[in-house]
Amino acid sequence: MQDYYPFQEVEKKWLKNWEDSNLHKTGDDPDKENYYVLEMFPYPSGNLHMGHVRVYSIGDVIARYKRMKGYNVLHPMGWDAFGLPAENAAIKHGNIHPKEWTWDNIAHMKEQMKAMGLSYDWDREVTTAAEDYYKWTQWFFTQMFNDDLAYRKESTVNWCPSCETVLANEQVVNEACERCGTEVDKRDLEQWFLKITDYAEKLLDDHELLDGWPEKVKTMQKNWIGRSEGTRVTFELPELDKELEVFTTRPDTLFGATYMVLAPEHPYVKELSEGTDKEEEVEAFVKKAKKQKEQERTSADSEKLGLFTGAYAVNPVNGEEIPIYIANYVLMSYGTGAIMAVPAHDQRDFDFARKYGIEIKAVIQPEDQKEELVGSEMDEAYAGPGHLINSGKYNGLSVEEAFDKMAEDFSEAGFVEVETNYRLRDWLISRQRYWGAPIPIVYCEECGPVAVPEEDLPVKLPHDVEFSPTGESPLKKVDSFVNTTCPECGAPAKRETDTMDTFVDSSWYFMRYADPKNDKLPFSKENVDQWFPVDQYIGGIEHAILHLLYARFFTKVVHDMDLTDHVEPFTNWLAQGMVLKDGAKMSKSKGNVVDPKDILAEYGADTARLFILFASPPEKDLEWSDKGVEGADRFLNRVWRFVTENLELIKNSNTELNPDNLDKEAKTLYRTMHASIKKVTEDVGQRLNFNTAISAIMELTNEVYSYLNDRSQEDTDTALIEEVAENIVLLLAPFAPFITEELWEYLGKEGNVHRAEWPSFNEEALKKDEITIVIQVNGKVRDKINVAADADEDEVKEKAMQAENIKSYLEDGNLVKTIYIPKKLVNLVVK
Repeated sequence: MQDYYPFQEVEKKWLKNWEDSNLHKTGDDPDKENYYVLEMFPYPSGNLHMGHVRVYSIGDVIARYKRMKGYNVLHPMGWDAFGLPAENAAIKHGNIHPKEWTWDNIAHMKEQMKAMGLSYDWDREVTTAAEDYYKWTQWFFTQMFNDDLAYRKESTVNWCPSCETVLANEQVVNEACERCGTEVDKRDLEQWFLKITDYAEKLLDDHELLDGWPEKVKTMQKNWIGRSEGTRVTFELPELDKELEVFTTRPDTLFGATYMVLAPEHPYVKELSEGTDKEEEVEAFVKKAKKQKEQERTSADSEKLGLFTGAYAVNPVNGEEIPIYIANYVLMSYGTGAIMAVPAHDQRDFDFARKYGIEIKAVIQPEDQKEELVGSEMDEAYAGPGHLINSGKYNGLSVEEAFDKMAEDFSEAGFVEVETNYRLRDWLISRQRYWGAPIPIVYCEECGPVAVPEEDLPVKLPHDVEFSPTGESPLKKVDSFVNTTCPECGAPAKRETDTMDTFVDSSWYFMRYADPKNDKLPFSKENVDQWFPVDQYIGGIEHAILHLLYARFFTKVVHDMDLTDHVEPFTNWLAQGMVLKDGAKMSKSKGNVVDPKDILAEYGADTARLFILFASPPEKDLEWSDKGVEGADRFLNRVWRFVTENLELIKNSNTELNPDNLDKEAKTLYRTMHASIKKVTEDVGQRLNFNTAISAIMELTNEVYSYLNDRSQEDTDTALIEEVAENIVLLLAPFAPFITEELWEYLGKEGNVHRAEWPSFNEEALKKDEITIVIQVNGKVRDKINVAADADEDEVKEKAMQAENIKSYLEDGNLVKTIYIPKKLVNLVVK
């Protein structure tokens, strides 16, 4: 028997065994409860990195634990396979097609995942770039188009000059492309959108259903959706004979509105200045403002620049004409692109008014101030509570009273409409690239945009295309793809050449896993609701807004299509931390990358998994440590030696374990064993604290070595050693699947350890032997307490000071009369 763990031959042996026996196939026992555990599927880049190793190891521990606890477990894997990297690789290398590049990478990464011992049901594998998947992505689009949830319009969009495509607002981080970091430009283009705003209220309110989500993530989503209660106010524009709408959360300040501000991009700007002496000046200002980055325009530290248009609006509450400005700090993408400015009660408006000499009129008076506020004498805006002044019949009302009364009166007058507004904007899904699901729309001169019928799906990507980043979809140059006939009238028509944002593909993949072979529907309601929602979802915090918000939106749409009874996709969500080296995220540019292949080759999969799960709680960042890897390897070899070196002792054991007959050291080991089972069970099954669970297994291993040291075979309780060995292997199985499978076989157990029953702990075994101590004060019995038989004097004294009948002898937590309670001076009664 080898005295070290031969991981290469063990891994090869059990990988074949698991594959031949289809060990990881999803369970379907009607007597068992179902459990769905899922890690976010990867983009097939070709190689796993340590972040992959961490997130997949976390999910695999949960899946293996749940199977051993008697659940039917769905634990699938697939590939987020569309996207820019594949197309960019084709452009870079010139002789490789995105499809070939993607499928080669999938095959390579799949083998790496298997080498890690990940227990996926590969029969349920999905690939978003496969025709049998994107057919249904297109089908969802056509359903949304027919239900007016998908629409096309011209708008100012985010354009990445490096990726040569449009980006959704959520994909722009600090004015840069979320993928490549290039500064984003603005362009006016016809684009396709999904009406996620129709679900804004549900997306907010249903956070109440997400008790298993981190509060931080829910807060991030709430802030992104940005619900605000207020009113839409209509101002007349005499010069245009039109009306201008603004949204405000403060209708109680309408009497204090002394000017209006339009975003430079607002369509009325050109109309208001056209033909006036302000026209050239306005055009120059608009061009300058458009060149500024959004963050620069809205930052609190940035200079607020404005220009009077020469036009006026009419304040509906008093008929006063107020000047209309354009300013760089107002954006067309938020609200209506116009604001009413109340400088006395908004600091940004106050600063702007002072800068451009605009009237400041106070309409809210602080309750604790006797002298009435005068706008021209104010040093700063007042944004606090108070009562109304300079507001006609509403004077004297509190802010709260005025809000309700004015909203009601002005609504009846017809120039105010009470409404809820959202920061969230509709989801822009058009991409001017090839490697994505084609948008299934054709354009007919007679019929307009027409959805491709279901029987004609999928609209397939042509294979022969020319890849060159021009800002237009490469599909535009493929005549055989573009030219088609109208599904409604049969006339010649043109196909849409934009493809869909890859986040559309990943917004429903977790449902397809429940029914991956269905060719009639994306999935049947019966099959998806058997598993849905996902019990435990695992992925990076960077997806809190993008993927998670889109997935929630899609699920609600699917629910409204009566394809599921559920409105939320993920019951519990764990955001795992990053893997760092030298204090920074691993990256090739920093030269601090650790390649999983090297760790697997030198130490094996079990060591890689054990270290990455032990080094840090899953939600925290993990600092890579070569010494930590070596420590994990040493521990596994200790377990290996403990079992293999005591096999003869274990197999020759012919006695039943009797806890009452154990000596002191054996009782300590027995108690530690059950304490470890309880700790690991709670840490894995309830808290997802894998590092402390592993620590408990290590403690048990140390205890059994301590017990065996300098102990003859005759003095060894072999039945106890057999049970300890069995339980160490069972507890370690979810973390280190290969070594435990081999040791399970060495122990003479039938079947796979990963199909064995999870060990249970004995609460009685956790209780230490106790003695009852009679507490005497000045020779009189005052109380009795129970303490552990091996408690020291300090423990006894601490317990005594908590006794009810001794409290009268306490002062500030100390005994008034110092009592020494060494065991030889007190009455001891053994239970």
